[in-house]
This record gives sequence, C-alpha cells and structure tokens, in this order.
Amino acid sequence: MLTFNIRGENIEVTDAIRDYVEKRISKLEKYFDNKVEAIAHINLKVYQNKTSKVEVTIPLPYLTLRAEETSPDLYASVDLVTDKLERQIRKYKTKVNRKSREKGYKNLDFAPESAEPESNDGNELEVVRTKRVSLKPMDNEEAVLQMDMLGHDFFIYEDAETNGISIVYRRNDGRYGLIEANED
Repeated sequence: MLTFNIRGENIEVTDAIRDYVEKRISKLEKYFDNKVEAIAHINLKVYQNKTSKVEVTIPLPYLTLRAEETSPDLYASVDLVTDKLERQIRKYKTKVNRKSREKGYKNLDFAPESAEPESNDGNELEVVRTKRVSLKPMDNEEAVLQMDMLGHDFFIYEDAETNGISIVYRRNDGRYGLIEANED
C-alpha cells in the first residue's frame, strides 16, 4: 500500500522518528482501496528557533493529498498533519460519493498534479518550469475541492458535462471563479 520516503532537514531521521511517522501515516491506509500503491513523501524540518515542520504529500491516481504543520514538537506536528490528511480524505470521499450517486459516475479520477506558477524576479519573461497535467473529467465543485486540497490558487480540468477544458481559480475576495475555454 503506502511506501514511505522520509527526509530530514536539519534533523537526523532516527529509527524512532521513522517508526512513529510510518505508524501515524499508515493509519490513512484504511481509507484506500487495497489495490492502491502510493509513495508518501514526508519532509521533516527543524528550524533554528526549535520549531518543527512536517510536510506530507501522497500522490494517488485519483487525488493528491498534501498537508503541512509547524509546532514546537515534531511528534505533535506529525499528529496534526495526520489529522489534517484524514479530514481531507473524509471530505473528499463524502463529496465524491454524493456526486457519484447524483450523476451515476462509477470512477472519478483526479489529476495527480496541477500546474504551479513559478515567480520570476527578473524583467525578462522566461519560462523556468514546465508541468504536464492529465485532465480528468469532473465538475467544477470537484475541481474546487481538488484545488483546495492541493493548496493552489487555480486548477485545470476537463468538464464532465461539456468535455471542454475549464479552469477554476480563487478570487481576491475569497470566492471562486470559473474560466471555460471556447473551441471557436
């Protein structure tokens, strides 16, 4: 099921830390289908002010789970991240199950990654990173959910009803916008 890739920045990942992280994150496996094979990327950081940050990313075929948490205690940060990921999974499953029943979908796959803009400090317009995304059919509510779970400001997807390409984005007022591409 889950394979772990645990890295430490300014901290040595001891066997005790590794065992604790694996034990806590493994609790999420109960939400996955037995056929799911995924790598949990876990980054542990300790800063000079003695705070600890834990970042976890789990790319799945239908969803990318991501959470991070900072606290004075590394073990507490791991617990808080696990709780956040569990809430994300429950929220996702509730919405998808509701949508599936309403629309009769059997399998809703989300794109594992979304394009992320890179900042450019210079005056020249230079593309410094390129990402390729697989557009999966979904409705705009599911796209907003996926965007929020990834922590991005926009998300590109294929509209399940029109088969056109659409983009949802977070507006400055906190609400959401939708851009639909015309094929004219």
